[in-house]
Amino acid sequence: MRKYLFGTGMFGVLVGGMTLLRAVRGDAPFTWRTALAWVSWGISVVLAVGAVIDVKRAERGHIVAPDSPFAGQEDRLMQKHLQRKRRLHS
Repeated sequence: MRKYLFGTGMFGVLVGGMTLLRAVRGDAPFTWRTALAWVSWGISVVLAVGAVIDVKRAERGHIVAPDSPFAGQEDRLMQKHLQRKRRLHS
């Protein structure tokens, strides 16, 4: 789980969220640009979580959606996952 939470997608989402929170604390008024930034951040969160779910499903041998960046790589990811498990349990 650690490798998913500290991946670049999740890291980017966290940093972006902290930046938006700092902007809200300031004296700047809430404008349409601020609302758009929050919507964009929300979309980024959904995409990062979706990527984590796709990787986990592919590593377990399940088929992922065809529009996923990991589509067609399920076998390779599952083999890597099994090799890691063997090394940890040996």
